[in-house]
Amino acid sequence: MKKLMLILLVSVSFFMNAQDQDPKAKAILDDLSKTTKAYKTVLADVIFSTFNKDKKPLEKPQSWKINVKGQKFKLEIPGTSIVCDGKTLWNYNKDAKEVTIKHFDAENDEQNPAKIFTMYENGYKYKYSKEEKAGGVLCHVIDLYPTIKPEKKKFHTVKLYVDKVKKQIVQLKMMMKDGGTQVYDIKSMKPNTEMADNLFVFNITGLKADQINDERD
Repeated sequence: MKKLMLILLVSVSFFMNAQDQDPKAKAILDDLSKTTKAYKTVLADVIFSTFNKDKKPLEKPQSWKINVKGQKFKLEIPGTSIVCDGKTLWNYNKDAKEVTIKHFDAENDEQNPAKIFTMYENGYKYKYSKEEKAGGVLCHVIDLYPTIKPEKKKFHTVKLYVDKVKKQIVQLKMMMKDGGTQVYDIKSMKPNTEMADNLFVFNITGLKADQINDERD
């Protein structure tokens, strides 16, 4: 009986959450998901910026380059290269010339920078906000609210800017609980670019043993 009651409560909760979702936002996100999943690869240039609660920049904006091919990805940011072949994750500190190697956890959003393209798919309640230009492009703006352990998140809302015509993400703003903002501006996105698999494997040739930190079991 207790198990039956638990199943019923979970089912009702799931149904209510589904009913709470904004249908206009859902239709836009469904189109966005369909478009994104049709890409075999994605090559993107992203500008990452941080602002305090007074909207003043906390540091110089960073230029990121992201390559994505299924579960494989490569991220180039100032001072760091993060490479993943879908099973192994290499984090290379260019200044120290040291690499840390870990098993890749596909469920860990923090490990995968490519999640900025698909983070809306799971664990969020969403609501249509307005139309607004971002980067000179007219976008749908959708507010996302975390529903999975929101108390552990450093942000309370994500504002997703979706190109009305191309159905691609143009900008993503994370509204932090301390009043600050993190902004991801996707300056360019080139889908279906040819990418060799060896692009997603970090070559440790030339590194000494004390420059390699292998944390795999």
